[in-house]
Amino acid sequence: MAETKRPKIGLALGSGSARGLAHIGVIKALEENNIPIDFIAGSSIGALIGGFYASGIDIKEIGEIALNTDWRNLFSMLFEPSFKSGVISGEKVTAFIKKHIDEKKFEDCKIPFAAVATDLKTGESVILDKSKMATAIRASISIPLIFKPVEIEGRILADGGLSAPVPVEIVRNMGADIVIAVNLDKHYFDENWSPGWYDIANDSLNILRHHLARADVLDADIVIDIDVGKTYWYQFTNGQDKILAGEKAMKELLPKLQEIIHQKNKKGIRKYLDFFR
Repeated sequence: MAETKRPKIGLALGSGSARGLAHIGVIKALEENNIPIDFIAGSSIGALIGGFYASGIDIKEIGEIALNTDWRNLFSMLFEPSFKSGVISGEKVTAFIKKHIDEKKFEDCKIPFAAVATDLKTGESVILDKSKMATAIRASISIPLIFKPVEIEGRILADGGLSAPVPVEIVRNMGADIVIAVNLDKHYFDENWSPGWYDIANDSLNILRHHLARADVLDADIVIDIDVGKTYWYQFTNGQDKILAGEKAMKELLPKLQEIIHQKNKKGIRKYLDFFR
């Protein structure tokens, strides 16, 4: 017998370093409005927030972790010179992740989850959805020239934002009927732009991600463009403002999302009735 099924909803959580705290607000708004999340794919900070949530950590607790962590002190401790391939070797980054998700594997997730990294040899997106989550998340957040890349099964992996800043296609292929894309790369312009070498390097990477993200979100059903102003990768200050920005942006699009869910449900019911005709 055919069965009517509600449409499955997938979250594509984009890269964007500290701006990614906005993902917490997006998930919080979905929970508060009883919108189920069936799949999550994340790049970089999206993999970190998405992985924590998929592993079973309550979104309020994730918010507390974000707001109560002394990020300045944390990154000063993480500064482990490894100039051969990145400034930060990453062992303490992995330790920080494990502190919260322990040795969990993807198979342990309450919500199917995939972290996205980039193969530095081929430029391909690499979907990480097996074995230990901490290693995969660590690979996905490996910002070039900042974090040392991670080797997994012979592949040298770095930040997922280099190849899939908003992994819409990936979460769609996981089985999502409706994809909510959280794009942190649409707004990156800075009126107080500085010609310093670091600003030039940082903004060059942002420009690349901006155009990649525009292509990524074309197939999404809902696109949330979040503007939290110019933020460097390490600036986790004003975390509450970033979380609230994500929450506000998601709430503004709830009527559109609910209409899409309604239309998908209607199609499902029609298919169900057609089965008996």
